[in-house]
Amino acid sequence: MKAVRVHEHGGPEVLRYEEVPDPRPAAGTAVVEVKASGVNFIDIYHRTGQYPAASLPYVVGTEAAGIVREVGEGVSAVRPGDRVACFAPVGTYAEAIAVPADRLVPVPPQLDLRVAAALLLQGMTAHYLALSTYPLRAGVRCVVHAAAGGVGLLLCQIARRQGAEVIAITSTPEKAELARAAGANQVIGYDGFDLQVRALTAGRGVEVVYDSVGKTTFEASLRCLAPRGMLALYGQASGAVPPLDPQVLARGGSLYLTRPVLGHYVLDRAELLARADDLFRWILEGSLSVRIGLELPLAEAREAHRRLGGRDTTGKVLLIP
Repeated sequence: MKAVRVHEHGGPEVLRYEEVPDPRPAAGTAVVEVKASGVNFIDIYHRTGQYPAASLPYVVGTEAAGIVREVGEGVSAVRPGDRVACFAPVGTYAEAIAVPADRLVPVPPQLDLRVAAALLLQGMTAHYLALSTYPLRAGVRCVVHAAAGGVGLLLCQIARRQGAEVIAITSTPEKAELARAAGANQVIGYDGFDLQVRALTAGRGVEVVYDSVGKTTFEASLRCLAPRGMLALYGQASGAVPPLDPQVLARGGSLYLTRPVLGHYVLDRAELLARADDLFRWILEGSLSVRIGLELPLAEAREAHRRLGGRDTTGKVLLIP
């Protein structure tokens, strides 16, 4: 079968579309025929070696949806023919993948598998940020960075669903329009965004900032916070943040800083299914939408990484085997 592997870390050019052995189901796993694979920033971190994923070479990718082809010994959670979605440590840029069966999420028959692939990882990220890391509610104000990206658009929608007031940050007028359509109350640009947030909140600041950008926004994000506010740093698209003196948090108003990771918010199958069920239900009832901004053949994974890494995308990027 065909898959996209890296043999050494580096730029998009290290992605190789090549023949690899077909996966076989070990005990407790299922083989899934991939219909769509999601492209995420963590895939770029793996490719560059910023987040070492596995011993080289390995198949890239952390998210997919498809149809169960066969199951291994002891598997009862899924059966051949089931429509499923998953996120995995690595390996989803492929025509088929072997996945622990207890990490597979059933996809409702009414839901397009492409939508499921576009929704799962980024949707669950937005879900845990808004409902668990800092549970939003009416009267809470939040800042959402990269608000026209895959997580950003979903996070704006879920935040508004929770009754929160959303200040979205985007880099272009076109992206600003997408953030407004997703429910943002205010949309601002990155130039002096901390001063803009202070102006919009009469100098007080916001209760929580959701920051996926990292190095170039970190310090200004802290300056956006009200006393006892929280900075949820869930990504680092611009690079890792510098070391922090904890006294900075005290001077800012007894601030909280967390670096959440999706895996820690789906620690068991019950939690995984609960978050996925919420997302799928909201999509089917029409109260949540996912934007698929770009679809490319699996063979064009390099171009997908170039576009995502260059901030030349909105919404979700998919690779189709």
